[in-house]
Amino acid sequence: MRVVAILNQKGGVGKTTTAVNLGAALARRGRRVLLIDMDPQCNLTDHLGVDLDEDAPSVYDVLASGITLEETIRPTATEGLDVAPADEDLAGVEVEMAGWPGREALLRKAIHALPEGRYDWVIVDYPPSLGLLSLNAMAACPEIFITLQTEYFALRGLGQLARIVEMVRSGIHPELRIAGILPTLVSPVTNLAREVLEEVRAHFGDRVFTTRIRQNVRLAEAPGHQQHIFDYAPHSAGAHDYEALAEELLRSSGIPEPVEEDANGSSDRPDPHPTADAVVPPPGRPEGPVEGPPLPKEVEIKPLPDAPTNGKSGERPRPESPTS
Repeated sequence: MRVVAILNQKGGVGKTTTAVNLGAALARRGRRVLLIDMDPQCNLTDHLGVDLDEDAPSVYDVLASGITLEETIRPTATEGLDVAPADEDLAGVEVEMAGWPGREALLRKAIHALPEGRYDWVIVDYPPSLGLLSLNAMAACPEIFITLQTEYFALRGLGQLARIVEMVRSGIHPELRIAGILPTLVSPVTNLAREVLEEVRAHFGDRVFTTRIRQNVRLAEAPGHQQHIFDYAPHSAGAHDYEALAEELLRSSGIPEPVEEDANGSSDRPDPHPTADAVVPPPGRPEGPVEGPPLPKEVEIKPLPDAPTNGKSGERPRPESPTS
């Protein structure tokens, strides 16, 4: 079972979009995939149209009450793709667990308790912050995929995040590593995107995915219809890019996945030459090392502080104002 966190401290850079559509692409290739929503905004849960009753268990209950992930899992409309949903109560979990020993390992224990062989992939979506929830991500997932918007400030954030990952690796989770950097919201017609990609590849080499997720309006529209891109716009550039990302991951693991064809010889793989909202294909991978200036200067990173405990260990708090 491969356990991956989609992480970035910046919002709006395609974390949830990547978790949903990569998970769907892998499931369409016969993989059994569990998506875990660790964002109090519940965007992944909403994206796939998962509705929770008031008393239905969620990821919050896994962390705060010790129930199993198995009790929260909901199937989706895509065979092989399941979701462990979030609800608004997750917004208060950091305060509630402030004084708990081993609080950073709660998710890791829950994932390890899943039935052996149940899933091939577990993909965890996290909020745009570096608090206790994100610390659980780095303690639970040996691999981190970072979504990177191709702009200057994203480079500063990437350098900061890489240093925090190193701190967690040395202090909490020795197996933790940045396994992939995924360029998102790439505009293939601007010099800035090309320059940012060259600089990132000069520092991170083969950890930068060859696949690049291009700017695509269909990807932005799909959550409003509570569908992943393969159901909403299967011939779009967004579907093509996430299909290519899944193929790159499976190929790198040494297990290429053939695409099944029906009786007429047609495949359900998105058209490799989309026409509905076609854009220029992503630029090719640079040959050899690329010289570039160093990443922005180091920003001082302070260890994550313990929040003051509220003295409650058994109560289930209900936030007065749910996060929207």
